[in-house]
Amino acid sequence: MSKHSPHRPRIGIALGSGSARGWAHIGVLAALSEAGVEPDIVCGTSIGALVGGIYAHGHLEALERWVSALTRGDVFRHMDLALLSGGLIEGARLMDVYRAALGDPAIEELNKPYAAVATNLSTGREVWLQSGSMLEAIRASVSLPGLFRPVHREGHWLVDGGLVNPVPVSVCRALGADVVIAVNLNGDLVGRYPNLQTVEVDDEPAEASWFSRVIRGRRELAASPPVKQNGGPSFFTVLASSLNIMQDRITRSRMAGDPAEIILTPRLAHLELLDFARGKEAIEEGRRAVRRMLPLIEDALGLEKSPTGTGLTR
Repeated sequence: MSKHSPHRPRIGIALGSGSARGWAHIGVLAALSEAGVEPDIVCGTSIGALVGGIYAHGHLEALERWVSALTRGDVFRHMDLALLSGGLIEGARLMDVYRAALGDPAIEELNKPYAAVATNLSTGREVWLQSGSMLEAIRASVSLPGLFRPVHREGHWLVDGGLVNPVPVSVCRALGADVVIAVNLNGDLVGRYPNLQTVEVDDEPAEASWFSRVIRGRRELAASPPVKQNGGPSFFTVLASSLNIMQDRITRSRMAGDPAEIILTPRLAHLELLDFARGKEAIEEGRRAVRRMLPLIEDALGLEKSPTGTGLTR
């Protein structure tokens, strides 16, 4: 577990949901480290749980290298299509990749206190996963309904934590954080029409054919403008915008009741939910989000700029 100095506040970081936009969390954590800020407590929802868990395990640099090298073909190969009840993707193949590269420690063995947020499908209550297999906790937290199969754990079916707590500030508080840095990946999505032309499939592997059909279908929907001639929005615009509104309103409601001292909002509206092969863009925007907020971070943590101007000192 990480050591904490009694002379400074305990810093928690709440890494929010957002699918492929979540690679920005890597840039956020790297930029904070470069600025001399290291969170003591790490909590994540969905993609935030994935990046946060690997960070708490001490392998953020390895994750950044892997994400930066991802191609569209790699993304397709990691999606193990399984027409199972409850989801299109089993998710085991992706977890096997992480297990082979990084192992699968128990959450209790991580370098920092960590929790992943999931949702109990039966009760709708949020579940804080703080023990047992890190990868199982991550797999439960990223189980986007309809896409990934739910995870059965301790007698309950668990799905994506973003349904109930998209940016887990409250979890950081419960684990003892005095100051919370929240990363909201969905703050600039409402009112933006999705760009449906960003994914190309010309270089896809053969096993990605099922996904090609999805992409082609989305392109057909994209052929019409976001607003049709009769004044009504297209089918995909209604679907995507509704999801964006839901995530945004849940986040606003939760954070109004338990606000973070610092909120970082990477500008990622140009990325789609499945643009996992655009990790370099997301990581760099995560770094920029930290740089934009450095003065507030310094004030909230009682830090001063270092004499060289390259970091922070306590």
